[in-house]
Amino acid sequence: MPISWNEIRDRSLTFSREWATECSEDAEAKSFWDGFFNVFGITRRRVASFEAPVKKGDGQGGFIDLLWKGVLLVEHKSRGKDLERAARQAFDYFPGLKERDLPRYVLVSDFARFRLFDLDS
Repeated sequence: MPISWNEIRDRSLTFSREWATECSEDAEAKSFWDGFFNVFGITRRRVASFEAPVKKGDGQGGFIDLLWKGVLLVEHKSRGKDLERAARQAFDYFPGLKERDLPRYVLVSDFARFRLFDLDS
């Protein structure tokens, strides 16, 4: 059953307060994304996985921080890190993805900032 916009608003406020001071990607990124999906009433495990292995454009192996096949690719960094660099890293994964798994959205974040790319617009 879908949750209401009021519930999403309340959950998002709680989420933003809980994560307001977090800095470390290594320590907390996975918990952060589980909480993010919960804001919308989605269990992250139902739709997305962490550390999806992929071959990058340069032939080297890499790991996508979070992949919801066909929908969303996330690259997460520690607070204050360069989100432009994170976006380049995210797009470097595209050659290693199957056509059906290519995301519509790419999201990069450092806990404090989100940059969303809608690849269909």
